[in-house]
Amino acid sequence: MNPDALATVLLTVLDAVAEQRRPGEPLGATAADITVERPKNRDHGDWATNVAMKFAKKLGTNPRELAQQIADELGSVDGIASVDVAGPGFINVRLDAAAAGALAKTIVEAGEQYGRNDSQAGNSINLEFVSGNPTGPLHIGHTRWAALGDSMGRLLEASGAHVAREYYINDAGAQMDRFGASVLAAITGAEAPEDGYKGAYVDDLGKRVVAAHPDILGAENPQDAVRDAAYEIQLADIQESLAKFNVHFDVWFSERELHAGDPSLIDQAVERLREQGHVYDADDAVWVKTTDFGDDKDRVIRRGNGIYTYFAADAAYYLNKGDRGFKHKIYLLGADHHGYVHRLKALAGSAGDDPEKDIEVLIGQLVSVNGARLSKRAGNIIELDDLRDWIGTDALRYSLERSPADSPLSLDPELLQKRTNDNPVFYVQYAHARTHNVGRNAADAGVTRDTFAPELLEHETEAALLGALQEFPRIVAFAAEVREPHRVARYLEELAGLYHRWYDNCRVTPKGDEEIQPVHGTRLWLNDATGQVLRNGLSLLGVSAPERM
Repeated sequence: MNPDALATVLLTVLDAVAEQRRPGEPLGATAADITVERPKNRDHGDWATNVAMKFAKKLGTNPRELAQQIADELGSVDGIASVDVAGPGFINVRLDAAAAGALAKTIVEAGEQYGRNDSQAGNSINLEFVSGNPTGPLHIGHTRWAALGDSMGRLLEASGAHVAREYYINDAGAQMDRFGASVLAAITGAEAPEDGYKGAYVDDLGKRVVAAHPDILGAENPQDAVRDAAYEIQLADIQESLAKFNVHFDVWFSERELHAGDPSLIDQAVERLREQGHVYDADDAVWVKTTDFGDDKDRVIRRGNGIYTYFAADAAYYLNKGDRGFKHKIYLLGADHHGYVHRLKALAGSAGDDPEKDIEVLIGQLVSVNGARLSKRAGNIIELDDLRDWIGTDALRYSLERSPADSPLSLDPELLQKRTNDNPVFYVQYAHARTHNVGRNAADAGVTRDTFAPELLEHETEAALLGALQEFPRIVAFAAEVREPHRVARYLEELAGLYHRWYDNCRVTPKGDEEIQPVHGTRLWLNDATGQVLRNGLSLLGVSAPERM
């Protein structure tokens, strides 16, 4: 019996009690109104609920009296071993071993689908993250949102949402001209622009541009030709870096699309905002009255000289996302983008959306790495590729994902490369590998899953392990709702600990000359169920689940 099923049972009992106390006056509650949680102290039972404390006043009684009445009714429900009332009216429920153990088979049969839910069904979400400028390699400042953003997308999809992972390519404007001039200088041996891009990677780009386009200096406009060729190469490098990091995007949106056409998407965006009544002209400029939606000042969208501001591109891009069918937009931005929060929310309001519902702007804090060396190619940054090669994709992703995004993070590469239980990613992956080792040993001993007697899973470590396995779908749904992948990582670490303790206490294979008993095959189901959940959880984090370590 999972918590949702128990909530449904509780609702049935509560409705019956309400009818006794207030005939003809339905309570009007739903299963969603009933909270079922794992008690902090497992000695208190498998599940606990405060339902009596929540509805006692409405039913004209005190919480403890209502709790006892509910407990008396629950005691006769199949699958429930005992019910106790504690404190001011908490109800603690203990399932019988068969009802609890049946979950092991459910998980194995569900396979990769276990943990998936429909809590986000019907939501169409545009998830934008990383969006590093195509003028250089991705660096440590991009790694956190690369890992978290990708995992957030996995969680949302696992919870039923339609998600588009999007990378905004800032490939228009003065920075691209400086980029082209910098690479051209590297090709010709001229002095790089004072405000240009520096580092060995620029020289490398120059060589690669010439190798791909030997006659490029003979172009009508060499700087523009070099700029576009170098941009194409650099963007491909970024895409390759992310792919090696197990990060994939559904949409690569070029800023140039916003400027193309007559009228352009930016021209159209200004007029659409004007139609909403939030655009005005003053001081030879065009303004958006974003202060109507909490911004600290109104924003210029077009200057007096007719040139659009970055805010104009932001507006056109936001409206374009809506035009593509995405009601909800999530922006994952770096620690230096706090000023964008009010600006983007005000933009949503100006576009006629609800700033509190239709847009989320999440800010990630900085990441530092103990002992990291600056990139030899880029000169002043730590590149994503270097970090990945040094620490490893799995260890780097997992360590970035196991802490809240809004807290600063310092990585310890020495720890993350250790094959010990002190290394969180090793601890979880080793638990998964151990489930496969147990399975191999079981096969050698002749233990199969042909028998399943869940009532035999009665050891205290089995009850604890089953309780944790039952929580996985709720963890996935909640992590998706609050946009916090670290909750999955911390859950997996707890599950790994419970599995290791179970492994130390309960044998799947017979000892010595002992004959194979039904309990051995039943425990194999539990072993394999744990492996499946560990595998499913690691997949949501974009981390591999090795079968041997």
